[in-house]
Amino acid sequence: MKFYIPNILWVSLLLWVVSCYGQLPEKKHHSLSDKNATPETENLYQNLILLQEKGFLFGHQDDLAYGVKWRYEEGRSDIKDVTGDYPALYGWDLGGIEHQKSNNIDGVPFKKMKNWIKEIYDRGGISTISWHMDNPLTMRNSWDTTSGSLRSILPNGEKHQLYLYWLDEAAQFLGNLKGSDGKKIPILYRPFHELTGNWFWWCKNNATPEEFKEIWRFTIHYLRETKKLNNLIIVYNTADFKSKEEFLEYYPGDDVVDVLSFDKYQYTNPVTDSSFITEVQNQLKIMNEVAVEHQKPMAIAETGYEQIPYENWWTKTLTEAIGNYKISFVLLWRNHGWQEQEKKMHYYAPYKGQLSEKDFIEFYNSPKTFFQKDITQENIYK
Repeated sequence: MKFYIPNILWVSLLLWVVSCYGQLPEKKHHSLSDKNATPETENLYQNLILLQEKGFLFGHQDDLAYGVKWRYEEGRSDIKDVTGDYPALYGWDLGGIEHQKSNNIDGVPFKKMKNWIKEIYDRGGISTISWHMDNPLTMRNSWDTTSGSLRSILPNGEKHQLYLYWLDEAAQFLGNLKGSDGKKIPILYRPFHELTGNWFWWCKNNATPEEFKEIWRFTIHYLRETKKLNNLIIVYNTADFKSKEEFLEYYPGDDVVDVLSFDKYQYTNPVTDSSFITEVQNQLKIMNEVAVEHQKPMAIAETGYEQIPYENWWTKTLTEAIGNYKISFVLLWRNHGWQEQEKKMHYYAPYKGQLSEKDFIEFYNSPKTFFQKDITQENIYK
């Protein structure tokens, strides 16, 4: 049974608040950290905040580029094959652009990526970009954690000029992303991702908090002020953490961060082990406290269960892990398909005929999940 408070009682309550405080309490405003952001970028940010009151955006890495048993087919998407709709959010990576390569770390041509990002923007979707940048100290890949690597790109570091050159390459790509309306396309940019891990050269095991904060702040200011990239929404991204202090240890400041997030994958059988749900809930609880204090929206920037061998993972595991927390988006990792080196299938979203397809359709039909058709109606850039 629902109980209703008569209007006269609401009026009395408001009068009591005014008598106690002199005025009605003001609703706090989430401000984009870039004060010179383009109107479209500001509008997207505010709409992300508004939409999380109703549900969350569903995203998928490299969704338009390839899927299980297909590659570069115009208009195709494993998500669309299953639901008849595209994701609301599309993930991309800049790895390789620092060397002026034609294709990124996952083999996606940058020219195609640019066209897809334009297509996504034109139909009202959102793109988020990470960067598996090579190690500038050793010129090996992102996973080379040679000591001193991050320190080498600081303003007085031996590889600082090389880092600037690499930033210029990325900035040229990001700055040339324009829609059919001729306007710069807003991007959710996620630099130095999974920073609380120990597997990338920029992770916390390879830098002091002060060093990390310095290079983060330098990078964002350089992109904004020197390269005039005012179309970026900056996503702070961690891996695991056990406390608010640990989450914030390397936090560079509210003026260079717009969204709080973490990455979390399922590795155990959810039928017999509920630790994924428990851990995601614990991290969301901590991050939510930070989000309220710092007035930032939050998200799960990467997640998934490789090959999705549990048929109800979407409604019984992922949905329960998110629970009632208000997140702006959740992004599933890529559907690479067959991995020759590891001799196994590598995918995180269902494709036509996959075990969890039926459950994913139920997940898609939930009023709390937003896909392309949902946000196209919202006109999120206006």
